[in-house]
Amino acid sequence: MIIAIDGPSAAGKGTLARRLAAALDFAFLDTGLIYRAVGAKVLARGLAPADGAAAAREAADLRSQDLERADLRAEPVSQAASEVAAHREVRAALLAFQRRFAAAPPGGKAGAVLDGRDIGTVVCPDAEVKVFLTASVEARAERRSKELRERGEEAIYPRVLQEMQDRDTRDSGRAAAPLKPADDAIVLDTTEMDSDAVFETVLAVAQARLSGD
Repeated sequence: MIIAIDGPSAAGKGTLARRLAAALDFAFLDTGLIYRAVGAKVLARGLAPADGAAAAREAADLRSQDLERADLRAEPVSQAASEVAAHREVRAALLAFQRRFAAAPPGGKAGAVLDGRDIGTVVCPDAEVKVFLTASVEARAERRSKELRERGEEAIYPRVLQEMQDRDTRDSGRAAAPLKPADDAIVLDTTEMDSDAVFETVLAVAQARLSGD
């Protein structure tokens, strides 16, 4: 079974995906880390994320150890990830990796949970369970600000809000795999939902599919 979880930044995708993978004993892939790793490599080399050719070279040379970089959650890397993800060449270079993971989950697992922005629409359009999490941009900016502060990073809410609005515009408006729910996705607005309610809702759907209901 493949479970695809999509949605904008700070909607709760990672928390949900990790909990589902643990509960079902499935493999988990945070596909955003793939793009963050490319963005981090581009920045580390002093290159411009807007340079599609340079970003594609870094994507083609991506290694599993690049996903363990300590700087992948930094805000500059987050912004760079959104920019490099807009390049068709980058997406093409990383698409095969994600599909291999989903089709043959590591560790002999019986299924995989992938979270990102185009899993249900592009990466795994045949996924048995597709979920699109969303929330108001204000709620998401508050969550991200809290997360940054807890990591000891400066987090000025108006700046985080503006950056999130800018990223939403880029992600939704890009020509290559724009951020949108799959036609058959379960859409959940998490603005007023806690993580337990989201998890229990999606887990029930996954278990029903596993049992053939």
